[in-house]
Amino acid sequence: MIAPPRHIACFGEIVMRVSVPEGELPLQSARFGAHAGGAEANVAVALAALGRATAMISAVPEGPIGDGVMGELRRHGVDTASVLRPAGRMGLYYHLPGGPMRPAEVVYDRAGSAFATAAPEDWDWDALLDGADWLHVSGVTPALGPDSAAATLAAVTRARAAGIGVSFDGNWRGRLWERWQPDPAAILKPIVAQATLLFGNHRDAGLLLGREFSGEGEDRRREAALALFDHFPSLDHIASTAREILGPDVHRITARIDTRDDRGVSEPTLVTPVIDRVGTGDAFAAGVLDGLWSGKDLADTATHGLALAALKHGLHGDFAPFARSTLDRASSAAQDIAR
Repeated sequence: MIAPPRHIACFGEIVMRVSVPEGELPLQSARFGAHAGGAEANVAVALAALGRATAMISAVPEGPIGDGVMGELRRHGVDTASVLRPAGRMGLYYHLPGGPMRPAEVVYDRAGSAFATAAPEDWDWDALLDGADWLHVSGVTPALGPDSAAATLAAVTRARAAGIGVSFDGNWRGRLWERWQPDPAAILKPIVAQATLLFGNHRDAGLLLGREFSGEGEDRRREAALALFDHFPSLDHIASTAREILGPDVHRITARIDTRDDRGVSEPTLVTPVIDRVGTGDAFAAGVLDGLWSGKDLADTATHGLALAALKHGLHGDFAPFARSTLDRASSAAQDIAR
């Protein structure tokens, strides 16, 4: 169990998601869907929906688009007092749904955004972390560029010096890294070294440690986790999922949490139909954090995180704003209408 925090801070870019309608190519019809999102904001919203006190640390441009995004976060119960409001543009990404013989795709338009152009000295970490006892960050933020990477390292370093717990979600974004950094591990390792909880699987272990790990079977996934524990002494927990894609909208997922001396594994969960996969990893992260803070054991915490991730698969948009009562009732057997 991790002592439940009174105040959780999430640092990262809040973005606008522009979605092409299901079953269409871009501009096949003159309409898009729009949602606020972003890896860390997704975690903040999910935790707020579960009754946790969460705040975003970010930069959102002044003006009506930024105002709309801020309003969405506040509507879900997230404190936005620590969000900077400079001039500039909103970071975007386009979500293109897949179809037969082609996968879904994400196209980024985040270069030069108000967040990405913020200088490391724009973030006053003593003030921004005042009152917080947990900080959540992800690998998306350092992937945006050298200034965002420096800000992430400064945030986690200051948090750990203040005795604040730090969770880091690998959230690999190859298309962002390839724009500027041929060696992402060199940037990520000092950040992960400050984390107490890592969301990452055998592929993240391979990236960080420079050698291959197999994801086939519990023992091999355990091997990857132990290698990460050996390399990063501050880590107490590592949480991950294994996904088997049985069909375009039928996935089987298992979750696990490793500590240095123990492990907890969920039962495999069949998730169908898969309506929207984006943000499901962030929902898992929020569910795991909530489970650990609620005093659940490792297996129950893994199941708790997986349940929130499964719920998110059935919801359009990035957010998973499910109430605790919904999460507690979540069941793969739920088919009929509750009346």
